[in-house]
Amino acid sequence: MNNDDVWLTIGEAAERTGLPVKTVRYYADIGLVPSTDRSPTGYRLYDASAVARLDLVRTLRDLDFDLASIRAFLDRAVTLSELATSHAAAIDAQMRILRARRSVLRAVSRLGIDDQKELETMNRLAQLSAEERQRIIDEYWDETFSGLDLDPQFVQMSRSVQIDLPDDPSQEQVDAWIELAELVQDPDYRARVRQMAQASHDARGSDEAAAAGAEQAELFGRVSAVAGPLREAGVAPESERAQDTIRELAEAFAALRGTDDGPGFRRRLADEITTFSDRRVERFWELVGVVNGWPQDPSRSGGVATMEWFAAALRA
Repeated sequence: MNNDDVWLTIGEAAERTGLPVKTVRYYADIGLVPSTDRSPTGYRLYDASAVARLDLVRTLRDLDFDLASIRAFLDRAVTLSELATSHAAAIDAQMRILRARRSVLRAVSRLGIDDQKELETMNRLAQLSAEERQRIIDEYWDETFSGLDLDPQFVQMSRSVQIDLPDDPSQEQVDAWIELAELVQDPDYRARVRQMAQASHDARGSDEAAAAGAEQAELFGRVSAVAGPLREAGVAPESERAQDTIRELAEAFAALRGTDDGPGFRRRLADEITTFSDRRVERFWELVGVVNGWPQDPSRSGGVATMEWFAAALRA
């Protein structure tokens, strides 16, 4: 007997704490929970405080604390609160990684991907940090706007877009991020967006650009309202119905730019619309919205397709 309780052999201490005997022996060998004493025959003996220490170590190991962290706590180098805070943060990081892996595997299964390179790309993109994700988008804007004189408000609006993939993203959000990252790193897409930015740069200061602004934006709004339903109804751009409908719009654009409506003007306007119409750009903003969890606006979908239809009608 000791002053507090009976002495327990290593086997009894193991049974009391639910630990294997070899684990109790290992903790003693490394000095984490040494035995309190030894019997005359050399057997390890544990008192109540040693058993309580073993119980505490078992609980911390159940919570997945490593032995180094447990030793630091037992040696009073850190408090239990500090230990729990750092460990919770580590678990959060592990969970984010596991969720990303799960999303990649689900996407591979759903899409039937059987290409090693594509799998590696998806996995790498899914596991990027928030800073790394934003860097990809920022580099995309850098290449798009570099050296060009563009509308400062538009540039600022574009650059202010943040990629805010949540810590626990949905499968749709992970899929959208992977597609978005692949899109903005596609050389052909980057060249196309740069072409659009260059055209906007070249147009700044021209007479026609001076007419642009709120009135022209209103006209393009009218195009969406008038041409959109015709496109959705399957009306051919070259049909008499389509031509009758767009005549007023074409005349309004010509008047705004101080010229007469006619085949030449319509071809120039159609070319301008085509230059600034690309469904991949529209897809870019759709993906940004999905990743960030923005409410989707069905009324804005198909806007590029409507402009393509209007350009075709002008050329007809």
